[in-house]
Amino acid sequence: MIEVKNLTRVFRTYKKLPGFWGGVKGLFNRTYDETAAAKDVTFSIAEGEFVGFLGPNGAGKTTTLKMLSGLIFPTSGTARVAGFDPTKRENAYRRIFALVLGQKNQLWWDLPAIESFALLRAIYGLPADDYKKNLDELVTLLGVTDKLNVMVRELSLGERMKMELIAALIHRPRVLFLDEPTIGLDVVSQRAVRLFLRDYNKRHKVTIVLTSHYMADIKELCERVIVIHKGHKIYDGALDRLESGSGSRKKIVRFIPKDAAFNEAWRSKYGETTRGDDGTFTLRVSSDDVVAVAQEVLATGPVADITIEDVPLEDIIAELFQSS
Repeated sequence: MIEVKNLTRVFRTYKKLPGFWGGVKGLFNRTYDETAAAKDVTFSIAEGEFVGFLGPNGAGKTTTLKMLSGLIFPTSGTARVAGFDPTKRENAYRRIFALVLGQKNQLWWDLPAIESFALLRAIYGLPADDYKKNLDELVTLLGVTDKLNVMVRELSLGERMKMELIAALIHRPRVLFLDEPTIGLDVVSQRAVRLFLRDYNKRHKVTIVLTSHYMADIKELCERVIVIHKGHKIYDGALDRLESGSGSRKKIVRFIPKDAAFNEAWRSKYGETTRGDDGTFTLRVSSDDVVAVAQEVLATGPVADITIEDVPLEDIIAELFQSS
């Protein structure tokens, strides 16, 4: 469904010298900085896949999505989405994809959402029956039937995002690009959006590319992730393989000692050991050493509590960024 080869986008920015005379000098002699927001990015996504697109701020995620949407042109490389070249901006292509930017609105602020949906129906030339069927399904799944006639400015942030998703999906696209759709939402709204996206993906086999800084979004929705850093792709594969292959230290063991057998200087021989202000010891160890670590701890002295958990995905991603 999506085929990207050596996609590169270089932004050229003017370096203005400070002050009035700096501006005057710039009229005759200008210097520029060139920044590669995306550099030789290559990947392919099959129809119906739900792929997470990860990276720190400024890594090139949004730039890549905008190139796939035809909003900006690549400096070099090629992209094909459902057989279309996004740079040509054909109407036939615009009808089969949707782009949702979590920090930008496409709905009319001073009108009820239903009015914007009617406008989109006219833009896409949807038959009345198809429009009503799609709208009824979407508002039911998202639970906003009673909010359709409320002005968008009066909706909560979570309700507005649900309306944005309806606007993006009203024409039943085959490809959906989501750029941080849950940003700023509360826990309840985030969960509602995630449940909707998961269900919609299964129902209609729509291909979805999701960028998010909330790792809960990625873990609950995506089996595959593409990680981009400083414009370069540094990982492309299964999420569970990323978690299990994150080096020798893959587990966190935490325990609270019961007595002074564990003094502040106590350290495990199996891995990195730290002690918090509340007296809790935290160990980062290989999953192969978990049993031995638990035995070592219990043999040293009594403990009030002990827990073993996976290394958070946020930490794994952060380590991946630092090593690249």
